[in-house]
Amino acid sequence: MIKKPSILLIFALCRLAVFSQQAKENFALIQPGDSEAEIIRKAANVTPSERQLRWQQLELTAFFHFGINTFTDKEWGDGKEDPAIFLPTALDAQQWVLTAKNAGIKQVIITAKHHDGFCLWPTATTHHSVASSPWMKGKGDVVKEVADACRAYGIGFGIYLSPWDRNASVYGTDAYNDFFVAQLTELLTRYGRVDEVWFDGANGEGPNGKKQVYDFERWYKLIRNLQPAATIAIMGPDIRWVGTESGYGRETEWSVIPADNLDPAAIASGSQQDITFKPEGDMTSDDLGSREKILKAKALVWYPAETDVSIRPGWFYHAKEDDKVKTPGKLMDIYFSSVGRNGVLLLNIPPDKRGVIHENDIANLIEWKKEREKIFSVNLAHKAFTNLHKRDRFLFDKNYDTYWISRKKDTTATILFNLKKKKTFDVLLLQENIQVGQRIERFVLEYKNGNQWIEAASGTTVGYKRLIRFQPVTAKKVRLRILSSRLNPTLSEFGLYKQ
Repeated sequence: MIKKPSILLIFALCRLAVFSQQAKENFALIQPGDSEAEIIRKAANVTPSERQLRWQQLELTAFFHFGINTFTDKEWGDGKEDPAIFLPTALDAQQWVLTAKNAGIKQVIITAKHHDGFCLWPTATTHHSVASSPWMKGKGDVVKEVADACRAYGIGFGIYLSPWDRNASVYGTDAYNDFFVAQLTELLTRYGRVDEVWFDGANGEGPNGKKQVYDFERWYKLIRNLQPAATIAIMGPDIRWVGTESGYGRETEWSVIPADNLDPAAIASGSQQDITFKPEGDMTSDDLGSREKILKAKALVWYPAETDVSIRPGWFYHAKEDDKVKTPGKLMDIYFSSVGRNGVLLLNIPPDKRGVIHENDIANLIEWKKEREKIFSVNLAHKAFTNLHKRDRFLFDKNYDTYWISRKKDTTATILFNLKKKKTFDVLLLQENIQVGQRIERFVLEYKNGNQWIEAASGTTVGYKRLIRFQPVTAKKVRLRILSSRLNPTLSEFGLYKQ
């Protein structure tokens, strides 16, 4: 017997269909005559590309800073190192990846080449690589071992390739861009799927005394051709740096920001339909995407923030830092301030000289994971009675693709929650459905005490995920008031939790 779909399911599918029929792009051009209302409408309808959405939903990613610096005990090498010093005694990339996975991390990035130019794979471009080291008699390939471990454990695989190369004799000349393309091509064609390519902006002088002019656009096009699903990060078109290596994002984090270097002619011709250039502008100020900023923009683009930090003071392993590994409590604070502020956390976990993750790092990572599970295992608002007329189930179903959206043309909303009995909570979780757009500008959570509504927490942007901690509250009735939104606000998930 075939069951008929419920009216509620039909309603949800219809609303999803309506939004899917609207033109969705991860950029929008602002015309000279656009009104404020039209600019706000455009901003509200900018959405992430498929690769950007997949990346945002990872939430937790990891860096593995490992290379010649691990053995020189430096952070930045000079390119003059003898490859013979690269000799890990017990390298185990599966241990690295399993450590990350056990901590709840969904994707890792290996530093295939840092500024010293030493390559962790046997490249045809230089002798400054593992092929010239005694490790595995010159037959080793660290990049392959990490890629294979990622496949084995089912997590994403990314590569960091430093544009600055202090070993390459051609650095500072046009020939270096060909050299770099050859290295990038090797990495993008030998190891299966690559999920993220990470460039930083380090740029020094070459042997000729000149700084290298990087041909980023050529590199971007190569990546799009060879690994179209890969996000290109930091010095790239898909993901921006949050602006600090502390692990702390902005209190107000917009993913839709001005980008004044979009070319209208290229848009019209279709050559910029899949953004392959880095949006220009100040990406480090406290305010990137407020109404004041977007009303002055020539164009808008979906350009989300990656928040990076190392679990240790340094990015490479140093034995003197074994007692300085960030505590589970510090990692939790960083989690709330990165993932909980509409970002993705990129946590560096550097392998040691043996070629394994140190025991102290593992212990703190596992405890951090347990603490997250302890907090977020029970949503105290689950199955609460609301004023949403059965649409409330979208807020508690743990399905990101289903969501509540306000009716008509509302830009404010009030959602009442009756928890059925008094409960104590001190964490608020909110998620917008960014497949519709990032819209919420300001909200407040209140609880009822007698006949009074008292503020428990408030915030500005939500985006993919917003987490706010506050003083413990015991109450039966709470309400979320969305005070300002760009078009109709959406909510995919609502949660109340106890630390």
